[in-house]
Amino acid sequence: MTQLYPRRWWALGALAVSLLTVGLDLTVLNVAVPTLAVDLGATTTQLQWFGNAYTLALAALLLPAGLLGDRFGPKKLLLGALALFGLASLGCAYASSPGQLIAARVVLGVGAAFLIPLSLSLLNILFPPEERAKALTTWVMATFVGIPLGPLLGGWLLDHFAWGSVFLINVPLTVVGLVAVLFLIPLTRGSGQGAIDFGGIVLSAAGLVALTYGFVYAGEHGWADPATYGLLALGAALLGVFCWSQTRTAAPLADLALFREPRFVWGAVLATVASFALMGVMFVLPQLFQAVQGADALQTGVRLLPLIAGMLVASKVAERLVAALGVRAVVTAGFVLLAAGLAWGSTTTPSDGYGATIGWELVIGLGTGCTLTPLMTMAMGALTEGRSGAGSALIQVLRQVGGTIGVAVLGTVLNSAYRDGVAVTGLPAPVADAVRGSASGAVAVAEKLHLPALADSARLAFTDGMAATLWVCAGLGVAGALLASLFLPGRAATGAQRRESEHDVVAI
Repeated sequence: MTQLYPRRWWALGALAVSLLTVGLDLTVLNVAVPTLAVDLGATTTQLQWFGNAYTLALAALLLPAGLLGDRFGPKKLLLGALALFGLASLGCAYASSPGQLIAARVVLGVGAAFLIPLSLSLLNILFPPEERAKALTTWVMATFVGIPLGPLLGGWLLDHFAWGSVFLINVPLTVVGLVAVLFLIPLTRGSGQGAIDFGGIVLSAAGLVALTYGFVYAGEHGWADPATYGLLALGAALLGVFCWSQTRTAAPLADLALFREPRFVWGAVLATVASFALMGVMFVLPQLFQAVQGADALQTGVRLLPLIAGMLVASKVAERLVAALGVRAVVTAGFVLLAAGLAWGSTTTPSDGYGATIGWELVIGLGTGCTLTPLMTMAMGALTEGRSGAGSALIQVLRQVGGTIGVAVLGTVLNSAYRDGVAVTGLPAPVADAVRGSASGAVAVAEKLHLPALADSARLAFTDGMAATLWVCAGLGVAGALLASLFLPGRAATGAQRRESEHDVVAI
């Protein structure tokens, strides 16, 4: 047995610091949007592009990033991605116009597109099979802990400093990450072989951007808009051509042979289902806390902590349960927990305080922790060292697109129910449009016009829409439980795979 890299857990800590910046950036912008609208004079469309620019750059470059990591080795690219992320954060902080901020957000997305799959692929390089579940738990938590920290830090910073400070918090973290990666991550060789599939890069990037933006566009403009279907059709067509081209090139960008490996397929697919449901929760909870329960940005971050705590606890427990019971039993139970928590959340009423949400938040977190980490561990276990980057990128592409689809579809469910339920009779057309736009907008209008009945109507309509959204997510949880019980390996298969893997310890 080849000696293991002795500083692998310190190296994982370095990766966790790096990933914290990505999680922070997913949510920290939300608290700054009202300030950006005033200070930069941004239009509604520009405000939307502050988020979309990051999302689309991330979707476009995940697959090339994974391929390049396998080809040239992950350490050098990680250092470059961290430096780029830090510089882009500075660009965001000191942007003086909406166009500059959008451009800086694109560069930020490029850096994140390399950080996510390359850091994930290193787990297969640094850790032997018996330690990967624990390492992956740390990786998953590093990506999710930043989500509630974004509003927490962002809200505090906006109370004391200019809006640019919400991006400047990335800079010290990226500096720490750079130093840690430089000294703690070993320099591993890439394959260095084969031509780069530039045609595949163009096709995959264009297809993923078109598909992702199609769902983003649907969330903003509705499903009746012809442009929605045009973008989705274009994205699907380009990705179809991409998949066809991958079977006919000597050096494919995506290893489609992975889709013949059941552990990879069902691990990636069911992790996407769990991510879809989780995105639905993350979409409605901040609105519930702010529009219905009257929390500010800082309080919203605090109120998300039970969800993250549940995920953290369950991820640690699931690691031991999988060893004892097998991945099928643990993941099936996790999806059942997830569905139960979502169904419980659907009973929330406007009069319920925060105490009533803690229970179902925690159950959803426990269910997510019991599904997401074991599933990603199983999918990663199907990857060899030489294709860790490409395989990790493929998993993240599925989750990224699945999450975007989730927000678009669930946003439509929520908005449809809310608009049908909120009372706008007798209001002038511009006021009625503002009320129908969002529950937060309706509450603000009601306070300004001294119409408490309108605020009550908006809160009731929102909780009704949230209930419909959570029921859709609960249905996905049930579907996930059924698929897991049918297609995931049981205890005997898991044990056999573990015994086989003991002869394949990854060396540095």
